[in-house]
Amino acid sequence: MRFSVVSGCVQSDPTLEFMLPIQVSDLPDYAVLKPDPYIEQIPHGDAQKGGSGFAVGLVRGFAIFAFLITFWWLAVFWFSPPAFILPGPERVFNALYSQFDYLARHGSITLLEIILGLVAGTVLGILTALLAVSSPLAGRAILPVIATSQALPVFAIAPLLVIWFGLGLGSKIAMATLIIYFPVTSSLIDGLERTERGLVDLGRLYGASRAQTLFLIRFPAAMPSLASGLKVAATIAPIGAIVGEWVGSSAGLGFIILQSNARMQTDTVFAALVVLAIIAISIRSCVSFLADYFIHWAPRTNQTR
Repeated sequence: MRFSVVSGCVQSDPTLEFMLPIQVSDLPDYAVLKPDPYIEQIPHGDAQKGGSGFAVGLVRGFAIFAFLITFWWLAVFWFSPPAFILPGPERVFNALYSQFDYLARHGSITLLEIILGLVAGTVLGILTALLAVSSPLAGRAILPVIATSQALPVFAIAPLLVIWFGLGLGSKIAMATLIIYFPVTSSLIDGLERTERGLVDLGRLYGASRAQTLFLIRFPAAMPSLASGLKVAATIAPIGAIVGEWVGSSAGLGFIILQSNARMQTDTVFAALVVLAIIAISIRSCVSFLADYFIHWAPRTNQTR
């Protein structure tokens, strides 16, 4: 029987791509998978179907949304602030309905910027992490640059990106890429560096080269860390696109927010924020679903369900 080596244990799972032709009798005790009552596997079928957890999360999200709307309405009813300071939910819903085409057109531009930035930041982050781990010299040169780039204020970098890439999509995609790049890179580097030593030694025992050890042992074992970084990146991705639109643009939700705020059209500002929240939650949910689908073999504690 052939066994797969992932996340510190050997599993007889034929669906995994990485396979080592080894026998159970050849393995040390710590490398053989043993039942753990506190750990459960995510069934591949549940990930494929979405699982009951998705429905529970959806119901929970609607309940929280209803609570916030009720609290908002009560605050407006009780304190009666001017509409330009805090419009009521009905005014915001009316703005959403009456300006739906306008918000959808600009929202689609922001969505495109976020998706392209997420893809670019993910690819660049993965390549950087692999380079930093495969070469100690490259790692010592790259990591300080990454840390320095994140120490700089976002609003200080955005004008430079507008100058370099123009007022179109380029500067917004570059800004979103810069925001996404750090969590993806840092999480993957951490995962690659924390691969169990027993797995690396086992690969070397069977003659695996450094490249095979990196791509066939360390990278698969680091995929849960990469998934965590991608979830964080998907959550903060809209920040880069919106900041880029604030610095200079003629389209997008950030453009709507600036224009409406200058005209004291607070209901339109809130409507744009609602659309932005829907985009952010949708992207985060898609990334989480895909992570559970492709990394269904990763153990998950019952307490986090």
